[in-house]
Amino acid sequence: MPAASVYISPEQLCIGLYIQLELAWWEHNFAFSNFKIKDEGQIKALRALGLERLRYDPARSDVPPLSAPFQPAAPEQPAVSTPSPAEQASQQRAEKLKALRKRLAEVDRSFVQASQQVKTLNQTLRSRPEDASKQAGEIVGAMVETLLGGSGVVLHSINSKTAEDSYFHSLNVTVLALLLGRQLGLDSEACHILGMGALLHDIGKLEVPSKVLLKSEPLTRPEQQLLQLHCEFGLRMGHKLMLDDEVLRIINEHHEYCDGSGYPRQLREAAIGRLSRLVCIANQFDNLCNPLNPRDALSPHEAIALMFKQYSARFDAVALKAFIRVMGIYPPGSLVQLDDQRYGLVLGMNPNQPLKPTLIVYAADVPKHEALIVDLEQEPHLSIVKSLRPAQLPREVLEYLNPRQQLSYFVEPGQSRR
Repeated sequence: MPAASVYISPEQLCIGLYIQLELAWWEHNFAFSNFKIKDEGQIKALRALGLERLRYDPARSDVPPLSAPFQPAAPEQPAVSTPSPAEQASQQRAEKLKALRKRLAEVDRSFVQASQQVKTLNQTLRSRPEDASKQAGEIVGAMVETLLGGSGVVLHSINSKTAEDSYFHSLNVTVLALLLGRQLGLDSEACHILGMGALLHDIGKLEVPSKVLLKSEPLTRPEQQLLQLHCEFGLRMGHKLMLDDEVLRIINEHHEYCDGSGYPRQLREAAIGRLSRLVCIANQFDNLCNPLNPRDALSPHEAIALMFKQYSARFDAVALKAFIRVMGIYPPGSLVQLDDQRYGLVLGMNPNQPLKPTLIVYAADVPKHEALIVDLEQEPHLSIVKSLRPAQLPREVLEYLNPRQQLSYFVEPGQSRR
């Protein structure tokens, strides 16, 4: 190419320029590859070639090319950096944490609604007993629908402080008994009967004086005998409510033990209804975790261990093993230590992954209100090594994790949590 030749854009073409096409003869329709532009038709044809630039010879041209059109400078684009693997992992953890917090808040709200329904039910039992059976059926029906609606049901301990303590027990026993019934493969009808019996198992206590019910010190012999009458009082009230015979049986038998040491009739296993045996297990567990005197409370892990190791003769063996599968080795509400030495509080339990609960984890450098929540099902490198009592934790850790003295449970409907 001659040194004098230069390039212009198609917009600079004009009549009189000497063009030197850098194309093979078959790539254009002009007679020659080098020529002087004579008319607008040639300019149009040159632009139609779609070339970004054309070479021309200034020495052989009659005129200079047109001025190049103004091209505004493209705004400087900020440099887009690709997140590092560590940053990507941090973002993923933040998204998981946000989803977990949302799930836990939804379960808390559902629990508050259910506890208010149970409160209303207790008021109805006193004022309008003819409506109580219907209300109880609606509460249980919603729970059964949730529990039987899918395989991914998760049991959670509840952080809400808005519900009233007096309604925790019947709600806890109902949730736990239904989870146990589901684990044992009960159908919808059997679960509904089980739930009704669990929800109403203590209705006879409405006829027991509050000074006996609320006494935190050991009861005297007469007081103990009066309290035990609540099973018979409940049976009598249940007849007035026209409850199903199997529901009445649960109300009357929920304190009967398989070894004959229970009350009111010291029945043995074969004589105790199957559903009554399930409610007995759920009732015993909640009484161990939530006694009238909080100083006597066991951790959920301790309660499970005590029932299995020392009290196993009291319970249906198959049902007790199923209950342990439902609750896990470290049930919700348990204080635990991970294999990396961190402390945690178990929040949620997936019966299909008993060793992989959801935890809130202590971290001194993370504010309490932003505490890290970890789903061990999604963290295969982490595992729990032991359960702890509150007294075994440093004070700052205990204040951070803030385990509830009153332990409550509710369920999250089955869904994908991946």
